[in-house]
Amino acid sequence: MDWVERVAGIKPWKRHGERAPHKPLLLLYALGRFQRDGGRPIPFSSAEAELGLLLKEFGPPRRTSPGYPFHHLTNDDSLWLVETMHGPGSPGAELGRLREAQAIGRLHPDLLRALTDDSGLVVRLARYLLDANFEPSLHPDICRLVGLELNDQVAAAEQASLSAARRNPAFRERVLVAYEYCCAFCAYEGWLDGTAAGLDAAHVRWWAFDGPDDLDNGLCLCAIHHKLFDKGVLGLTPQRTIAVSRKFASRSPAAGQMVLSLAGRPLREPQRGLDPVDGGHIDWHIRQVFRGPARH
Repeated sequence: MDWVERVAGIKPWKRHGERAPHKPLLLLYALGRFQRDGGRPIPFSSAEAELGLLLKEFGPPRRTSPGYPFHHLTNDDSLWLVETMHGPGSPGAELGRLREAQAIGRLHPDLLRALTDDSGLVVRLARYLLDANFEPSLHPDICRLVGLELNDQVAAAEQASLSAARRNPAFRERVLVAYEYCCAFCAYEGWLDGTAAGLDAAHVRWWAFDGPDDLDNGLCLCAIHHKLFDKGVLGLTPQRTIAVSRKFASRSPAAGQMVLSLAGRPLREPQRGLDPVDGGHIDWHIRQVFRGPARH
């Protein structure tokens, strides 16, 4: 079994289709540390705040703890080890225990050896973790926060080939045609040399979490609203109106016009006779992505 397969075998916490990217985020964080510091151990005291920020930014809306992945990743296949001032083994997932025991985590020696011997492995692992757990619009921000540089052209080409095989390339065109090349939130449309510019097809239920490449799971969104939709700043209500998170704050007039003014606005529907967004996919996005409560 190669290392990508081992990482693919990570056992996430599961309940009713909920997102649980805790372990993938810890691994991405550890890979970023490897690129900067090699195989140095990672004290929980230095990782706690950074992991907490990653989980807050890219985890599900429910509250969670950086102690969960730091402890539970030790249960997976030779990926992560934890030791304390008392010896090998994790003291548990509770923050107090990890702090008091001066817990230190590290990538497994076998994985460190493989990363050192194969310069492209860190990129292949990172790209798998990103594709399998997050929408593409979030990948650059995650890499920036964990300090990952994914500039290996060979690995990128291999991953692009794998992604193309898994994703349906016709999805984007079907969605843009259905919404007449117009953002379903703000009505933006733009063209450059006869090609739509700044528009994309957003999955409501993420592809990485069994979201189908079907029209009733897609929205045509401009680049900024696509990003804010995937971040949970924007969402949908069961009545197909636009929701804006009460947690989003800005004093910028531009943000007021582009974001805050959308609250309660009806969603643009696709062409007559085509499937609107399915209520089940809206419900998933409300529970797993949207940072509620919504503004009124």
